[in-house]
Amino acid sequence: MIPFSILDLAPIVEGGTAADALHNARDLAQHAEQWGYRRFWMAEHHSMPGIASAATSVALAHVAEGTSSIRIGAGGIMLPNHAPLQIAEQFGTLESLWPGRIDLGLGRAPGTDQAAAYALRRNLNADVNQFPRDVVELMSYLKPGDPHQRVRAIPGEGLDIPIWILGSSLFGAQLAAQLGLPYAFASHFAPAQMMEAIRLYRETFRPSDQLARPYVMLGYNAFAADSDEEATLLASSMMQAFVNLRAGMPAALPPPVAGYYDNLYPPQRAIIDHVLACSAIGGAATVKGRIEAFVAETGADELMITAQIYDHRARLRSYEIVSGLLSR
Repeated sequence: MIPFSILDLAPIVEGGTAADALHNARDLAQHAEQWGYRRFWMAEHHSMPGIASAATSVALAHVAEGTSSIRIGAGGIMLPNHAPLQIAEQFGTLESLWPGRIDLGLGRAPGTDQAAAYALRRNLNADVNQFPRDVVELMSYLKPGDPHQRVRAIPGEGLDIPIWILGSSLFGAQLAAQLGLPYAFASHFAPAQMMEAIRLYRETFRPSDQLARPYVMLGYNAFAADSDEEATLLASSMMQAFVNLRAGMPAALPPPVAGYYDNLYPPQRAIIDHVLACSAIGGAATVKGRIEAFVAETGADELMITAQIYDHRARLRSYEIVSGLLSR
């Protein structure tokens, strides 16, 4: 089986706090390390009542301090929200503290709505071509330093921090291929262009100092439990969260509701069917079959598993069940 990794949004559940969410993220990473997961990534989102990983580099430091071998990274940093130098310094600091364990995934979406994006940037007039330039600039700060260079990332320069391009469209696939970087596709919530993006990336890939051949990581939802019925119940929390988000009412992750999907209106079911197209929901045998079929269809080099589950113990159990596939 290919490597599995974890994408965690540090979910804030109804009745819980951001502190709870961040402590749970660290606990999950500690278990994931024992179970054989390769990476533990956290994602940048802002102004979201159900997500505690807004200050992503700070949250990653908390997780890295509690682990010893699993790779820690951003999946991703939304680069339009930041100056490239700042991100080079932040991740240079992480790599200096936990050498050989840090990944940096970069995306061009804001990770929030327009009002919060304005609050972050004070300027929404950047053109669409700015993201590739910012990626190249950031990469330049991580190269070996030149004492005569006026602007330097310290810490950061000369450190071997793998850069990933994240995306949910053909844009990211093209950029990752041109720069010779690994590519992570957000199939766990935006699967529409997945197969076309994979094909484009692989066909146009140019080798680089970082990567000799294409490497594709795909996001994948996995809700595993001791029975199909229990897993379906657990998944209803994420279903509710997406329906709320698409209705413009983001909220803390709600507790599961039995029969939730069956009671949705057709437009709401269509949202869930699209978002969860790349998902395995069920007991161990069901999840195993669906993951194996997905890997066979896509030829993925790695899966980034995500599971928005209300109860932390049930979330740990889900990831434990999925990790069982790694040794088969």
